[in-house]
This record gives sequence, structure tokens and C-alpha cells, in this order.
Amino acid sequence: MTRVALYALCMTEIASPHMSHPRIMVLGVQPGTPPFRIMEIDGVVVGMARAITDVLETAAAFGITVHDLDDPEVVRWVGGDKFTWHHH
Repeated sequence: MTRVALYALCMTEIASPHMSHPRIMVLGVQPGTPPFRIMEIDGVVVGMARAITDVLETAAAFGITVHDLDDPEVVRWVGGDKFTWHHH
């Protein structure tokens, strides 16, 4: 078996890393008074979040119920986690 054929056998979907594409993305903290994070749903900017409650309310307004803010299949936190709300 050639190296290329062996490589092709090894590169299955299971062997490759899984990148989830959650519907909700909360981007890094932006300077402001108060600081805020830009929020996207389905790849479209839908507003600003200043706290976790804003994320939950915005998601609900778009028909998304969030049961676990730590689930990367549901929410992707960019530039911090759900507790990061101040610019450093």
C-alpha cells in the first residue's frame, strides 16, 4: 500500500477534529461604558450583550432556548467565557 493510500485510510471523519458550528456566537469584549460583546446568531450580527442575561434574552427572541451556556454545540464564546464582560 502506498503512503498516500494509507493516509487516505487514516483520514476519516472520526480521525479528524470536530469543529462545531453553534448558532450563537458571542465575540470578544469591546470597550464602552459599559463594555459589551457583539452577538451573532446564524452568522448574522444581532446586537450587543452586556451580560449573560442579554445573551439568553436575545437567543429567546430568535426562538433559541439555551439550556447550557457551556455547551460548545450551542454557544461559542470568543475572547473569553460567559463570565468575561470587562475589557482587559
